[in-house]
Amino acid sequence: MSSIAIITARGGSKRLPRKNIRPFLGKPILAYGIDAALQSGLFDEVMVSTDDDEIADIARQYGASIPFLRNFETADDYATTAQVLDEVLAQYARQGQVFDYACCLYPTAPFVTADLLQKAFTTLTEKQFDTVYPVQPFSFPIQRAVFLRDDKVQWYQPEHALTRSQDLEPAYHDAGQFYFFRVMSFQKNQRLITNNSGGIVISEMQAQDIDTETDWQLAELKFNLLTSQ
Repeated sequence: MSSIAIITARGGSKRLPRKNIRPFLGKPILAYGIDAALQSGLFDEVMVSTDDDEIADIARQYGASIPFLRNFETADDYATTAQVLDEVLAQYARQGQVFDYACCLYPTAPFVTADLLQKAFTTLTEKQFDTVYPVQPFSFPIQRAVFLRDDKVQWYQPEHALTRSQDLEPAYHDAGQFYFFRVMSFQKNQRLITNNSGGIVISEMQAQDIDTETDWQLAELKFNLLTSQ
């Protein structure tokens, strides 16, 4: 069995310019995912898919390979993750390298650890899923969500207006960190998340979307709290 870690890090971040290589507590944020992938011992290849020379240089400094740069079509604002992965896998296949498993790692996910990747791979292989990825619990039961229409509150699920929180089934959302998948299934379905996907639960402290300056500060605060325990 062979496997590859693919870290998707294009250069054109709009909301936080150059965020994929911005220093996160003293180290380029991209480096955390590279370190986790290398330390996991799971991968025959740890590569960064980028269109940017500076990102490529930093990725190499931290041990990732850059066998080719991303093409124009997969580097714009409209390219999907699936298209990026397709390009990478096809390029390796042309070089005679074919992989059984792959992990798509996002570059701004400093909370990913080698242990978490190993847990995901074990879940993927033992339970025969197409894909496994981290999920987080919602902080409040989604069954008791409300929406506003002309400032008037209305329930999404009125039948649960008086249901106790502890009596409602927990709900989770994608943590936006990585997707560990079977290459054959992905190439067949052309999508990462299928009806045969599995999730591993992480806490609210173990991930943070990073789209604004406030998000960045929250991520650093969480990371400091986690690593000081």
